[in-house]
Amino acid sequence: GYNYIQSPAIRHIGALLDEKIIGEVNHLRIEMDEDFMADPEAPFFWKHEATSGYGALDDFAVHPLSLVTALFGRVASVICDMAKPYADRKLAAGGRRAVETYDIASVLMHLENGIAGTLQVNRSAWGRKGRIAIQIFGSKGSVLFDQERMNEFQLYLTSDRPTEQGYRTILVAPQHKPYDLFVPAPGHSLGFNDLKIIECHELLTRLAGKPARLIEFAEGLEIERTVHAMARSFEEKRWVDVR
Repeated sequence: GYNYIQSPAIRHIGALLDEKIIGEVNHLRIEMDEDFMADPEAPFFWKHEATSGYGALDDFAVHPLSLVTALFGRVASVICDMAKPYADRKLAAGGRRAVETYDIASVLMHLENGIAGTLQVNRSAWGRKGRIAIQIFGSKGSVLFDQERMNEFQLYLTSDRPTEQGYRTILVAPQHKPYDLFVPAPGHSLGFNDLKIIECHELLTRLAGKPARLIEFAEGLEIERTVHAMARSFEEKRWVDVR
């Protein structure tokens, strides 16, 4: 369930991009960090096994990639590096076991529409709890958003007078649909579970045969292909096309 794309802030950022309010987008930076694997003394568990996947790439990167998909479309090519902050973990029965997955991944990417981008994910980032931060740079401004502050985003416009140019913080309000269906007043904030409710509504709408805001099956498969291309890039130490 790609619920992060349901954020009223992300939806409105998408509308601003469609309006080209920041001009032609040329660079994208997106990150996801949490610290639930940051403690070196935490025991080995199933997410450290190779059978669970690559690690941060398929556990984490799929979520920022859903935002990339919703806002910009598909990724065309990637080059990836991955790292293990801790080589092994202690076992409950005693002794230690080698960690088989990678908690950190850094990716350069080219989107199909020509935008250059970076993706960085880390499951061992002390202090980060639910961060998905996106920076979008265009020819006439930029937009910033961080999921840890999901009820606001920052907008910079070159069309402002030089004496007032700077990032403005925009609080999510009833004008940013579908915030108005939850809270009647601006700045009172939605939460993560509200995004799940919106996601379920969109899924039911789609099942009823109506247009809905979702990562469809084909788009989800494309995200998986992108993750596998990143892993292959790391293994082969080269740029890889997403096929």
